Amino acid sequence: MVHRKLIVIGIVCVAFAVGYYLAAAGGFGSDTAQADPSKASPVKALAEREVYYPGTEDLAPDEMRVTACGTGMPNARPKQAAACWLVELGNGDKFLFDIGTGSAERIAAMKIPYNYLNKVFIGHLHSDHFGDLDALYCGGIVANRVVPLRVWGPNSIEPKYGTKVAMEHFEGMLAWDIDTRMGNTDTRGAFLKVTEFDYKAVNKIIYEENGVTIRTIPAVHIFDGAVSFILEWNGLKFCYSSDTFPNKWWIEHTKGADISIHEAFITPESLVEKQGFTPEAALNVGTQIHTSPAQFGKVMAETKPRMAVGYHFFNDFDTAPQVLRDVRRTYDGPLALAVDYMVFNVTKEKIRVRMAAVDEDIWPQPSTIPLVPPDPSLQRTEMSKDMLSGRVVHKDILKEIYAEINEQYGSNAKVPE
Repeated sequence: MVHRKLIVIGIVCVAFAVGYYLAAAGGFGSDTAQADPSKASPVKALAEREVYYPGTEDLAPDEMRVTACGTGMPNARPKQAAACWLVELGNGDKFLFDIGTGSAERIAAMKIPYNYLNKVFIGHLHSDHFGDLDALYCGGIVANRVVPLRVWGPNSIEPKYGTKVAMEHFEGMLAWDIDTRMGNTDTRGAFLKVTEFDYKAVNKIIYEENGVTIRTIPAVHIFDGAVSFILEWNGLKFCYSSDTFPNKWWIEHTKGADISIHEAFITPESLVEKQGFTPEAALNVGTQIHTSPAQFGKVMAETKPRMAVGYHFFNDFDTAPQVLRDVRRTYDGPLALAVDYMVFNVTKEKIRVRMAAVDEDIWPQPSTIPLVPPDPSLQRTEMSKDMLSGRVVHKDILKEIYAEINEQYGSNAKVPE
């Protein structure tokens, strides 16, 4: 009988979640559903689509587009990468907030030239929040990014725990990767520009360019040196918690946000049943280190955003009803429970929620800045004589290949001696 009741509750929660999501996304009463059938065409595209195809839609001058490029937990899984959110603005600016493990392929799927993906804001230095920075940095270099990668992140109680030292070690770790590329491709993007700021600063501006203001507020997460971010532009307000326990700074400074993305961690029972935690560990991690779904709801009820977005849990058919159940204990406003590739188009008039349909055979987009040929004078490494002695050079074949490419593209590359 108990199991039967649980199943019924689960079905009701799922139905409610799906219904609420469709209502928020425009699935009920949308322009498409109400379109005049007499205007339908057998050869023209639909005027309104309930899915987002990256690279196919203009962004209006007054519009913000927010894409979930990582909504999962510290554990790796194909369905959900770790924390990462892409914000695109109608003025052309693009920002990444966190870049957790596995998120780089989601970013690539958005079909954005990498020169535009050069601003990353890191909430704290857990690997599930910056673990794919190397993929964006080095991968961006070979994917036609020719501008430096800019990184913002907090300090901590000791320099060794701050973003600046982390990025110094990060570049040191990548020495083989970076140095071996120099002089072999266009490597003008092989540089980091790091801005470290005070994690204790409250509502302090850390970025102000092109009409965009980004502020930092402290986050309460396991140790000193975690922050949340608030982006304001064109009368729109985006808030992103990264990881945090409910705190006074978030409640004070995020009120009335257009889109408020805050962790709603997996429920303690899921941590016990799915991950094998002890009840004690599940309660500690799920309600003290992170924000539980019921606490998330309480925070949203106090701050009243136009759209509340819960993330940082494995969003499955059997876990989402538990999360939704607990959120609805304390909050009855607009809600989306995030999964990777969920897209929010935000204007002052409406917020549209859809899923992106991605191309799994993605290639990098061309550079927005003309590329230059490799400059051998920039080479930082040289192969040893021992390794060079192992080369088998088919020079006759190489001459043919070089000649064909030169003729096809109008270049004048020479086969190295």
